Amino acid sequence: MEEESSCAEAVSKVNADLLSLLRIDVELEPLCDREETTCSKNVLRKQRNWERRLEAKRSKRREEKLRKKLNKQNKDMNELQLSKRVIKAITKERLKEAREAGPGLCVDLSMTDCLSAKEISRLACQIRRLYGCNKKALKPFRIFLTELNEGSLLYKECVRMNEGFVNYLIDVTEESWFHLFPSEDVIYLTPDASEALEYVEEDKVYILGGLVDETIQKKISYTRAKELGVPTARLPIDEYMVKRPNPKNFHSKILAINQVFEILLTFRDTKDWTKAFAAGIPPGKGYMVASAASTDRNTPEEL
Repeated sequence: MEEESSCAEAVSKVNADLLSLLRIDVELEPLCDREETTCSKNVLRKQRNWERRLEAKRSKRREEKLRKKLNKQNKDMNELQLSKRVIKAITKERLKEAREAGPGLCVDLSMTDCLSAKEISRLACQIRRLYGCNKKALKPFRIFLTELNEGSLLYKECVRMNEGFVNYLIDVTEESWFHLFPSEDVIYLTPDASEALEYVEEDKVYILGGLVDETIQKKISYTRAKELGVPTARLPIDEYMVKRPNPKNFHSKILAINQVFEILLTFRDTKDWTKAFAAGIPPGKGYMVASAASTDRNTPEEL
């Protein structure tokens, strides 16, 4: 009986040990799951932190790129504004120097009674273009607008059509050019003159009649110059240009005052009438430089 009791106790002990082992396994399994869960959360947290840092770096790079772009734009704008200011200052200085010592060019506005309202507007536009050419010139002329009354239609059109007209660096007067300059210093430019202008003299004042090319009355400016006994001259168009063939057979030597002025400016810079006419006379006038005409005639023979 004692032996059976000992065997029973031994079996009970073994069973207890087995149950204990089973309990340990059961308890360990959830613990591993918790560790894995905790591990996964740590990985996710680290990944989210990394992504946030990466996005912050990207955002910082974008902001830096945008800042550099804005700085460059501001720098370019400042340089551009500075350049404009410098150019404006240089132009103003040149025009001031021309008013003190440059050759004179005068637009005689005593004949505006001969013009229609439409022609008055066109003349105001030509004055603006003339002044624009003078501003761009390396060696500008001293510009005079004579017999221009502030109450006249032309003056009002100049103010209306030409921004800043009252601040133009030119001489505007109600007086006649005849009373401003000695007659020996004056050359009146008119297409009806017999003598061709050979060169532009620095100590002369060149007078342009304030007429437009629509005006049909002939020899108005020429007659006025002769009445006042001053020298006249024409641009040497006949000497350097030939008629261009065209279907309408149209040829005109009557030029707008800004076109005549551009020719004088170009000749003064280049001392070359061919270049001056090429720059100032539009093809619609029906003329072409003689050298170009010779080239056109020789081209077929060369081919």
